[in-house]
Amino acid sequence: MVMNNTLEWNHDTLLRDVERRSGSPVSACLQCHKCSSGCPVAPDMDLLPSQVMRLIHLGAEDEVLGSKAIWACASCEACTSRCPMGIDVAAVMDSLRMTAVERKAALGDSRGNCFNKALLTSVRWHGRVFELGLMAMYKIASRDLFADMDKMPRMLSKHKLSFLPHFSRSVKDVRKIFRRAEEEEEKR
Repeated sequence: MVMNNTLEWNHDTLLRDVERRSGSPVSACLQCHKCSSGCPVAPDMDLLPSQVMRLIHLGAEDEVLGSKAIWACASCEACTSRCPMGIDVAAVMDSLRMTAVERKAALGDSRGNCFNKALLTSVRWHGRVFELGLMAMYKIASRDLFADMDKMPRMLSKHKLSFLPHFSRSVKDVRKIFRRAEEEEEKR
């Protein structure tokens, strides 16, 4: 019996898709690792930002889209500011998250995806983030109900959480933005 140990590479497809979506020249990456050395959430990632960039070059779509790294990224742009080639690494990570959701990839860290959905839902409903509602949606969706509950009384006592949502004066405008974004996605 002969085993096929070759990997499926989608070099051109993944690289072009990420460059188009992020607007960044991923192919210009020098692998200097400055993005990884400046990343505050690197310890929580299964792949460092520089490794994600390299895997994009190699076209290792399953590894990239299934990694926890794309969901752990805080989009703080420390990596982007350190890149000598001007690559917006945070935008690359964001484009990878969008691609993973679209392709329904085996999401590496579904908690990141749950949080992303809960955050966008909160903004859509209220025109801004309703923290208590966001936490409730996230905890239910991630099935992680009681973790961090010890922090809630302190947040309430310091008035960091409100029991009732505050609505933005421009809720209608925010909802229009969401509708336009959905229409644009449907056109693709």
